[in-house]
Amino acid sequence: MKQLKSVGRPVEVDILGELARECSNVLEAAQILRDGLRNQEDRSALRAKLKQIEHQGDGIVHTIFEALNATFITPLERQDIMTLAGSMDSILDMMYASVLRMDLYKIKGSTKPMLDLADTIYTLVKELQEALGLVKDTSKAHIVEAKAVEVNRLENMADDLMNSAVAELFETTDPIGIMKLKEIYEKLEEATDYGEDVADVLKDIVTKSR
Repeated sequence: MKQLKSVGRPVEVDILGELARECSNVLEAAQILRDGLRNQEDRSALRAKLKQIEHQGDGIVHTIFEALNATFITPLERQDIMTLAGSMDSILDMMYASVLRMDLYKIKGSTKPMLDLADTIYTLVKELQEALGLVKDTSKAHIVEAKAVEVNRLENMADDLMNSAVAELFETTDPIGIMKLKEIYEKLEEATDYGEDVADVLKDIVTKSR
């Protein structure tokens, strides 16, 4: 437990617990995104939901960074904690950025690439949550490593999905529509890039603990 100064008495902060809470927050956002796109949810409403979760995530990350600044002894290496927190926050940012653009650009329907990318993001974050829960158990290092490999596969799949979707866009004759959807697809795919960053750090942590 780490302590932060507050008015009255110190507040204990469990950094690993906060990382797990942030990962759960990201998973909730991924589920809302996936379900919202499947159900053709109003984009403004979906944007508001993700904005609220993004705000919660910012608070968690702020708490983690405050805890890091308040102690020299951390449950994981300081840089690893910062990268995990920052990359998970960036996954959230990219999901919100994609829905923001759907709303601003008046994209009402969900295309198949949107649905496929949202499914991939959800599955990837679920793998990250499971890996993060095992990262301090040295006997489960092989499981964390396997999940990191799976996250890498999912990121590659998202990259392929985006590239195929963009290629199909350029077969159409609406340049404005092409630019709008291309940007949305790129933001969704970028969420998986940050997910891969998280997986790489988790794999490094268990490798160093052997």
